[in-house]
Amino acid sequence: MRFEFLSDDRVYFPPGKAANVIRGALGSTLRAIACVPDCRGARECELRQTCGYAQIFEPFAGDVGPSGLQDQPRPFVLRAAHLDGRTIGSTEPFSFDIHLFLTVDPPLAYFILAFAQLAESGLGPSRGRVRLQTVDVIGAGDEVLGRVFDSGEFQLAALPAPIEMDLTAVAASVPATTFVVEFLTPTELKNEGQIVGRPEFFVLISRVRDRLGNLTSLYGDGLELDWTGLTERARAVRLMDSNLRTEGGMRMSTKTGQTHALAGFVGTATYEGSVGEFLPLLRVAVYTGVGRQTVWGKGHIRILQIHGE
Repeated sequence: MRFEFLSDDRVYFPPGKAANVIRGALGSTLRAIACVPDCRGARECELRQTCGYAQIFEPFAGDVGPSGLQDQPRPFVLRAAHLDGRTIGSTEPFSFDIHLFLTVDPPLAYFILAFAQLAESGLGPSRGRVRLQTVDVIGAGDEVLGRVFDSGEFQLAALPAPIEMDLTAVAASVPATTFVVEFLTPTELKNEGQIVGRPEFFVLISRVRDRLGNLTSLYGDGLELDWTGLTERARAVRLMDSNLRTEGGMRMSTKTGQTHALAGFVGTATYEGSVGEFLPLLRVAVYTGVGRQTVWGKGHIRILQIHGE
């Protein structure tokens, strides 16, 4: 979904924190809209199974989450890195994207109502007022598939079908190759509990595996793939070269007062090996993100080049 706004006031997005600013505004306004006045919190609320805020912003698995996860990954990611460090002037348009993984009865109305509130509550450190103009559903080729909101009116009756991608389709036409993955926003990958400084391919695929496995088990029908074998075969793909740098800062949670790192590596990594089996997974990871803190835009990747032998 692409949310297009028109600013009434000056709006500033701090460097590296545009998605975090938007995420914070979404959480506070969504809670005000969806939660009952005496709510004790999403985890304790008896209405959490039907509450839009709990489903979208504080999903909680208890003891039944995948891979031991107690807090479920949120069913959306923000794409707003192009706003980092920008000042939006009065009457200037701007937009950002949201990728939503709740595709059965998607809660679009909650997102739209929450962002429409920014005309009163404002956005960014200066609380600049912005007006939601349009919301479009975007296709795989960045084309507009349909408009669901326009100038204050919902148009949800003709909601387009979500993007579908086949994770089991092996790109057999792609033999042993050299290919480049670009890390567009700060990316943190862990291996054996430790943050890694180099995106070895088997580590990258392992974290893509975890991300897709969790999302599909929580918000879809799950996947039946040879996950263990996939990771082992990924070890045959070598990291040949990289041009990476560390970017990002810190954010403070207004709810807990704790600070969290937003840092990670950005840049390119060049790999060599048979990419066919992994290409569908990487293409989906473009939408889902990979690694830690993907909900506010970290771990955004794209496949830059593929060269056959």
